[in-house]
Amino acid sequence: MEYFDYRESPSGRELFAENVSLSDIAVRFGTPSYVYSSATLVARYRAFAGAVGDALVCYSLKANDNLAVVRCLGREGAGADIVSGGELRRALAAGITPDKIVFAGVGKTGEELADGLDAGIGQFNVESEAELELISELAAARGLRAPVALRANPDIDANTHDKISTGRAQDKFGIPFDQVEALYARAAGMAGIDMTGLAIHIGSQLTSIAPFKAAFSRLGELCRRLRAAGLSVSRIDLGGGLGIPYDSGSSLQLMEYGDLVRRTGRELDAEVTLEPGRWIAGPAGLLLSRVIRVKQIGNKQFAIVDTAMNDLLRPALYGAWHQVQSVAPRLGAEAPVDIVGPICESGDVIAPDRTMSELRAGDLIAVRDVGAYGAVMSSNYNSRLSAAEVMVHGDDIALIRPRLDYDTLLARDAVPDWFAG
Repeated sequence: MEYFDYRESPSGRELFAENVSLSDIAVRFGTPSYVYSSATLVARYRAFAGAVGDALVCYSLKANDNLAVVRCLGREGAGADIVSGGELRRALAAGITPDKIVFAGVGKTGEELADGLDAGIGQFNVESEAELELISELAAARGLRAPVALRANPDIDANTHDKISTGRAQDKFGIPFDQVEALYARAAGMAGIDMTGLAIHIGSQLTSIAPFKAAFSRLGELCRRLRAAGLSVSRIDLGGGLGIPYDSGSSLQLMEYGDLVRRTGRELDAEVTLEPGRWIAGPAGLLLSRVIRVKQIGNKQFAIVDTAMNDLLRPALYGAWHQVQSVAPRLGAEAPVDIVGPICESGDVIAPDRTMSELRAGDLIAVRDVGAYGAVMSSNYNSRLSAAEVMVHGDDIALIRPRLDYDTLLARDAVPDWFAG
């Protein structure tokens, strides 16, 4: 399901994206550039959708919100999981129909909720009593009934990175589990509210089935208690979080996850919604970079590249591991090297302690599995220009987000009149 591989070219062995050489992409669009494979996006979406059966698969825009990526998946039947008014606009602009949009997030503003109501989206995942009251007021004023699922916090440790765990009692997300029943009963009688069901999401980059089983089990118990009390629960949103093997190690198997999802839906006789992001988009992208220079300090070698933490934040933020490959590896012995960026931060390390073939100034490298939480988390720190974003489709290639230029970067600022002269 991944379409980045080495092929023989006139210049030797070289890494390709589908049928396009990465060196050709570098010549045409420069570096750093994010390169996405549409074939990988499609293959992984189809595999995921096939594994989970009849569930509504709402791709999570927080992973990668590029309109071309969202359009590619929307054409395959994906809906959208959004967490902001901006993502709502992106989903609609990419052609996602409103009824397949789920609005999640702990801090939706009144304006964002109103925009979702006016667009006619399919579901609001409500995370607090105050949010429920606000959406009731806004919907009733419009003569509408907002389709609402209450997001329960099951106090389940997802055994993932602390910063991406979302289902523990101390996390900011969801409604405390022991408060959901009372709030659900109250919501069922509120003006402007159409209570459709329950939602859950315990974290990202899960590589074990056990936390999913525990969370889905707790949600099932809650669903049965609500129905026993005479309340309707027609939908269950099981969230996302399925991880990928960044280090080529073992990971949760898709079919095992799919079996659990389908079984949960059957046992609860409910429509199922899912919110995958990373599993679909992560392996579909790489970050193409060029070596600026190689620097030796004692017995330590550094390859300083034109990709930095402003382009790919995950290693600095999470200590995340990404595979790095030479686009055209040299023959000969391999040696340890730290791949680092040019930013004035010691934390600007892309990939420490890697064993690679010799790197020289001007060489191209590819940082793998950055299709999710890569470009979408980037910044212009150190007044660096953003990376370009490119999509490959077989033999074709298109620029899908241009690199920011310096004039545009500076034009975003405004100097007050009192500094004139």
